[in-house]
Amino acid sequence: MNKKIAIICNYQLLPERVGGMDYFFWDFDKKCKENNIQADWFFPNYSDHGGYSNLTIYSDENKSVENNFLDFYEENKPAYSNIITHFVELCTPFFQKTKKISDAEIIAIDHNPRPLSGYPFKKKINKRIKGFLYSKYIDVFIGVSDYTVNEILKDFGSHLKSKTKTIYNGVILEAILVREIRNVVKPRFLVASHLRESKGIQDLIEAVNNLPATIRNEIKIDIYGDGPYKEQLAEKIMQYKLEECFAFMGSKPNLNEIFCRYDYMLQPTHMECFSLSILESLAANVPVITTDVGGNKEAITNAENGYILKAKDFKALSKILEDLYLGNKKISINTRELIDNSFSLPKMVEDHFQLLSDKTDQI
Repeated sequence: MNKKIAIICNYQLLPERVGGMDYFFWDFDKKCKENNIQADWFFPNYSDHGGYSNLTIYSDENKSVENNFLDFYEENKPAYSNIITHFVELCTPFFQKTKKISDAEIIAIDHNPRPLSGYPFKKKINKRIKGFLYSKYIDVFIGVSDYTVNEILKDFGSHLKSKTKTIYNGVILEAILVREIRNVVKPRFLVASHLRESKGIQDLIEAVNNLPATIRNEIKIDIYGDGPYKEQLAEKIMQYKLEECFAFMGSKPNLNEIFCRYDYMLQPTHMECFSLSILESLAANVPVITTDVGGNKEAITNAENGYILKAKDFKALSKILEDLYLGNKKISINTRELIDNSFSLPKMVEDHFQLLSDKTDQI
């Protein structure tokens, strides 16, 4: 009989925002089908855009994705070999309830960044208690970076080390257009980010305002993305009279074709897990200026394929922008080669598929 797995994703399916995770879901489902494995997908909403038309999706917008899965399981009693979660909070009663009704191996994948200053003491204690109570119901913890794995152990207890593993995100290299010639003087900059306070774009505005007037009057930075913090960013830009420096470009589904129009990407984020936009930018041969949070240093080597600075240090960011704009600093290597070797989507799909092999072989 066909092997079956369930994949529970607290991830909104949005036709206007197609990113790396969407391509991963599509390719992972295809890989499963090729190996006679039926994947049942549980999302908060239904959509048939792109490759989602080929997925078996169960959704109920009136329930959490976890409760929708539990209700589905109680009604249908499917024989799953593996139950996988993406973007679902770790170590909660959901995992205990799932283990109680199914003998499937449970794999929890952590994509969530942590606050720059860490969690408050009370939340740290609460997470440690949850780790004690519920971590035993999760068979494998996957972090999307070494940073994430270390944070899982800090959150829930070092006793989980034997159950943790890093699997990096990956990008579709073939779909990403490549920057052939990089401007050394007066380079073009972009930001590709959800617009929320934790992404640190307000620090970039401060950095530009701190530039010498001659550069400030010329530099152009395009911001791709949307989000709840856009109004505050626009107000800050107006406050400093930097309207000629910044342009809000909105969300674009074809960033893979857009990166190559620029020379450098700016990502002054305060919290990150492992950024797909960084990988996509590098794959387009566009170096990245970013902060030393999350897994950023696992993809960016300072002064080699980009620049690393402390989060919130707008003066350091301003100095890097000045040096790049004047041609005093430059990145010369082809940044795509790192992605070729370590962060491709086929490698990500294969690494995730290998998680199934031991359990599914027993069915």
